[in-house]
Amino acid sequence: MKILITGGAGFIGSHVVRLFVNKYPNYQIFNLDKLTYAGNLANLTDIEDKDNYTFLKGDIVDAAYVDGIFNEHQFDAVVHLAAESHVDRSITDPLAFVYTNVIGTVNLLNTARKQWADNLQDHVFYHISTDEVYGSLGKEGLFTEETAYDPRSPYSASKASSDHFVRAYYHTYGLPVKISNCSNNYGPNHFPEKLIPLAINNIRNEKPVPVYGKGENVRDWLYVIDHARAIDVIFHEGKVGETYNIGGVNEWKNLDLIELLCDQMDEKLGREQGHSRKLITFVKDRAGHDLRYAIDSSKLMNELGWKPSVTFEEGLSKTVDWYLQHPEWLENVTSGNYQSYYDQQYVSR
Repeated sequence: MKILITGGAGFIGSHVVRLFVNKYPNYQIFNLDKLTYAGNLANLTDIEDKDNYTFLKGDIVDAAYVDGIFNEHQFDAVVHLAAESHVDRSITDPLAFVYTNVIGTVNLLNTARKQWADNLQDHVFYHISTDEVYGSLGKEGLFTEETAYDPRSPYSASKASSDHFVRAYYHTYGLPVKISNCSNNYGPNHFPEKLIPLAINNIRNEKPVPVYGKGENVRDWLYVIDHARAIDVIFHEGKVGETYNIGGVNEWKNLDLIELLCDQMDEKLGREQGHSRKLITFVKDRAGHDLRYAIDSSKLMNELGWKPSVTFEEGLSKTVDWYLQHPEWLENVTSGNYQSYYDQQYVSR
């Protein structure tokens, strides 16, 4: 089987690529990534020389390029993760999110539909999305697969649009699709613009740790390796035309999370308990900041047997350990040196 994984040099994508390459040696895994700031091939050094792995540098917004790689490689399936994903950036530049998240997704759908027209039933287009398409929850309740869409930011609006296009191609053209909507991911290789790796890096360097508003916003946190496991299960066992919510069963207020992280960092760095909490700095809340997200993963658990492998405290500890053990990764990312990896390791070969 030939599988195209888009966005495979990114945070979640790199863990999915690694899992598929290592677990399924008989599959040919093609990793397509534009290598924007969020794409880092150094995330995949351990598998880059595997016989069943190929990296493709390209942009899903380029329809001709997408057609070309489908013609050349004849993919059997697509696992689509490529996306602009940072909410703050979407507020500054909404169009970038429209191009990649909407137009890019439609380009992939169009090409898959044309390429697979003679035997649609032998293929699958799996689209990975976010719980942010559902909008904001109050203090009670959970997002289910039946929750109405109510996006509040340009990012979530672009992902909601892409979800609707994927479903439309299923209903209109019979394209065999699957969709999953996940909660906030955390874990190794996370780009340090996001809350947890940003806080780890700032605590490590004793810099202020910014927390929006009063830190009362609530998120359900999903360990990225558990997310990759869920994607594996849904890809192989999920029903065509269905949506599956993936959550970590870990609801935390932002302030509580950061305080736990400060305490874990103090312990691991040999600092006095409470030292790093002094770095917490409250900043003006983000525009359109949803109060609470919480995912009901019971469909995935009951129908496909998936469940999280770690508690949040365990996963956070593993995450902190990884960053403390890989200071060079953080330094290369924060300095921008990681962006030369492709030229050094691929172009120069």
